[in-house]
Amino acid sequence: MDRLKIQSDQSIFTQNGKFLPLMEEFYTIQGEGFNTGKAAYFIRVGGCDVGCHWCDVKESWDASIHPLTSADDIVNNANQYPGKAVVVTGGEPSMYPLDYLTAQLKAKGMQTFVETSAAYPLSGNWDWVCLSPKKTMKPLAENYKLAHELKVIIFNKHDFIWAEENAAQVNDNCILYLQPEWSKSKEITPLIIDYVMKNPKWNISLQTHKYLNIP
Repeated sequence: MDRLKIQSDQSIFTQNGKFLPLMEEFYTIQGEGFNTGKAAYFIRVGGCDVGCHWCDVKESWDASIHPLTSADDIVNNANQYPGKAVVVTGGEPSMYPLDYLTAQLKAKGMQTFVETSAAYPLSGNWDWVCLSPKKTMKPLAENYKLAHELKVIIFNKHDFIWAEENAAQVNDNCILYLQPEWSKSKEITPLIIDYVMKNPKWNISLQTHKYLNIP
C-alpha cells in the first residue's frame, strides 16, 4: 500500500485519540528520572520527526509501520497489572491527541505519566510530565510550565549550556535532571557528577533499566 495513503488513513483514525499507532506495550520498572524504581506499564507510540541522532528507538520513528490500536484495548491491557502507574512515551507522544487515553486510564484508577520532547502542543490529563528537550526540535514555549521534571540528555560538553537554557524556562517546582547518553556514559558520567556537585539544583538520572537488563 502507498505510504502516503497509510499516513492519511492513520491521521483520520488518530484525530480523536481513540486509536494510536502502538509500537509496544509492557509492564516493567521505570528506569529513569524522578519515578525510577516504580512499577509501571509502558505504552510506546510510534511516530517521531524530532530526529535525535542518538535515539535508541529509531524503529519508533515511522508511525505507518506500527498498527493502529484501540486506546480502550491499551487501557484494558494496562489494567491487568497490579502497578497503577502508566508511562506514555515514544516516538513522540505529543504528536497525538491523548485526552481520551488519559481519561480512560484515570477512570480505571491509574496514574498517568508522559515522557515527551514537548515539540507539539501537549494534550491529555497527566499526573507527571517529564520534559526531555531535544536540540533538533525545541519544545514549544507553552509546554515548559507543564513540566514536573526536566530531563536533559548529555551527549557532549555543550549540552550543559543547553540544559541551563531549558532550566531557565520551566516552573520553579520542576525537578532538574541530567542524564548521560548511554553510548557515551563512561565518558560523560564523570562530567555530570562534577557539574551536579558544583550546581546542586541539578540531579543525576541514570538508565537503571539498562543496568538491570529489563525493558
